[in-house]
Amino acid sequence: MSRVVAENYSPSRDSVSPPFYTMDFNSSHLHPSLSASSASATSPTLGQLLKHVGDVRREATGDGSETPVHQVLELGSTNLEVPRSIPFVLSFNKLTYSVKARRKFKFNRLGAATDTDPVGGGSLFTTTKTLLNDISGEARDGEILAVLGASGSGKSTLIDALANRIAKGSLKGTKTLNGEVLESRMLKVISAYVMQDDLLFPMLTVEETLMFAAEFRLPRSLSKSKKRLRVQALIEQLGLKNAAKTVIGDEGHRGVSGGERRRVSIGIDIIHDPIVLFLDEPTSGLDSTSAFMVVKVLQRIAQSGSIVIMSVHQPSYRILGLLDRLIFLSRGQTVYSGSPMNLPVYFSDFGHPMPTNENRTEFALDLIRELEGSPGGTRSLVEFNKSWQNLKHSRNGGSEPDRGGLSLKEAISASISKGKLVSGATNNDAISPNSMVPTFANPVWKEMAVLSKRSFLNSRRMPELFGIRLGAVVVTGFILATMFWKLDNSPKGVQERLGFFAFAMSTTFYTCADALPVFLQERYIFMRETAYNAYRRLSYVISHGLVVLPSLIFLSLAFSAMTFWAVGLDGGLSGFLFYFLIIFASFWAGSSFVTFLSGVVPHVMLGYTIVVAILAYFLLFSGFFINRDRIPPYWIWFHYLSLVKYPYEAVLLK
Repeated sequence: MSRVVAENYSPSRDSVSPPFYTMDFNSSHLHPSLSASSASATSPTLGQLLKHVGDVRREATGDGSETPVHQVLELGSTNLEVPRSIPFVLSFNKLTYSVKARRKFKFNRLGAATDTDPVGGGSLFTTTKTLLNDISGEARDGEILAVLGASGSGKSTLIDALANRIAKGSLKGTKTLNGEVLESRMLKVISAYVMQDDLLFPMLTVEETLMFAAEFRLPRSLSKSKKRLRVQALIEQLGLKNAAKTVIGDEGHRGVSGGERRRVSIGIDIIHDPIVLFLDEPTSGLDSTSAFMVVKVLQRIAQSGSIVIMSVHQPSYRILGLLDRLIFLSRGQTVYSGSPMNLPVYFSDFGHPMPTNENRTEFALDLIRELEGSPGGTRSLVEFNKSWQNLKHSRNGGSEPDRGGLSLKEAISASISKGKLVSGATNNDAISPNSMVPTFANPVWKEMAVLSKRSFLNSRRMPELFGIRLGAVVVTGFILATMFWKLDNSPKGVQERLGFFAFAMSTTFYTCADALPVFLQERYIFMRETAYNAYRRLSYVISHGLVVLPSLIFLSLAFSAMTFWAVGLDGGLSGFLFYFLIIFASFWAGSSFVTFLSGVVPHVMLGYTIVVAILAYFLLFSGFFINRDRIPPYWIWFHYLSLVKYPYEAVLLK
């Protein structure tokens, strides 16, 4: 069953969200078994519609065009009644994660060194720091599991460990879904991870951002009109109807509010209706009202059949009422795990009764912070939590949740048939859970088309970026044209022509550095989207190289036209075309070089420094200042790496 519901629908804690498709479907467009069951009160879910896409010969898309047949394999039973909720339980047991850190020493007045951290293993100069220590718990569909603790307690580390975002070799313990070991490949497909920072294209509207996410994550078998309906329903659920046509915005462009940005970030990761949703401090930086609205949306997502796991620093009283399970961490250890309702009893049994009108989480965090400052730390509370959990487990008789006798494969298959996990709705040969869903929802050419369209649309709405580059190229071309005006063929003119060529070729590379901030911004979006198989890395590389071609052609034409005849270069029209192609190749190589650096350097200022330095070395070893034969053998390799060398030699040969 899809979990996208309208904003005005307020389900109770025990209710299940209705299918997001509440529109009327013409019975002639549906499979006979669908129309036969139309008498029931329930609308067909997306999973049911997907079963019969192949039965429709031509389908109207609502915009006057038609969508041809898309073959979708059967998802399972042909029974179209909405099945009961399929339970999912994500369990983690004894998770332990350690890293090696540099050992710190403190020197006294006599110069003797004292180890500031004598505890732990490691070598003379390194120490082993345990970030997670024996963490166990479980998260169920329909509930929100919140991880709480002070800064540095291990909240984000635990979320990353559950989401397979840290190295496997250093993580100990087990993670299972419905009792079966959860492989990394499978988790990528059935889950989504919402980062703490909102990484979005600033000049796309809310609706466009979600629509592009739908194009990436939903299968080609869904027509564009149905994807648009999916997006509209998600906008309603996220409470973004009034902001749907507003751009996201950034520091230089006014856009949506911080709370709306956060909900958009959540929306792009739940467009394919994942079974498991991880969030790293989704309320960070938001006011109390915006934070409450975000968690309210997460509650609806959970109630529709998803497992929601989030970290939060200090929830308000209203937010606490939306949470179902809590895990309190202190220095990587569990000090409480259970329902928020049991907090007063838990701390009362521990010997620290909770005042009646006290905020439960504030009291717990204050007590934990107080214990951390004591000599024994929180060791007593950690041991008390273990005995508390053992007692609770024995009272429950160690019972496991009812999964209806379904294996993980069968549970996911049944979930798909209800409309969940629509990006992988092709479970025809499900020999194992890993084979049930495709790694990517679309082929390479489709990904390239969507990526190119998104990048072009975002760039077109920021003409100032292209204007800056064009201005730099025009000013440089004007200065060169007036400085090297009508050079003759005398020895002095030939020498000056060589200087013009060297400076012109290097200028094409330097002007590409202006695009570094844009590439750095896109890098983080690229990392977030490819981490969970929104598209292939190859598709991004190719589409990015193609989408910059129109602007580079225009810049090359402007620079070539301003300098070729003004400087007095020979060759006529054919010579100009060759000169233009060399300039264009230089711009393209420079753009690719800056794109490569944006994937290596972490900051804009550091990127500018590295770009300027490397381009200076390229010019130095290009062969203009010193002939290739006179370059020392131990530096000759840099001569062949120089990007300026090849266009410079090309114009000389011509």
